[in-house]
Amino acid sequence: MATVAQNERNLLDYIVVCVSEFASRYGMHMRDAYMYLRQYKGIDFLHEFYDVEHTLSFDDTIDDLSVICRKNGGTIF
Repeated sequence: MATVAQNERNLLDYIVVCVSEFASRYGMHMRDAYMYLRQYKGIDFLHEFYDVEHTLSFDDTIDDLSVICRKNGGTIF
């Protein structure tokens, strides 16, 4: 069974990969992608729904992040 520290590490690793994939899809620098996802609630979404999102493909997760950010005022796409 994973410890709390390992669960936190898994979540952080997952978020880093999601930010990287988001940046790649939209031709952004990783720093800019992180700031965008932070501003438009994408990072919060990943924290809240990690248990479900990490079972999906990264393409599906990036699609979900795009929708969440758009609903929260994001206009990058």
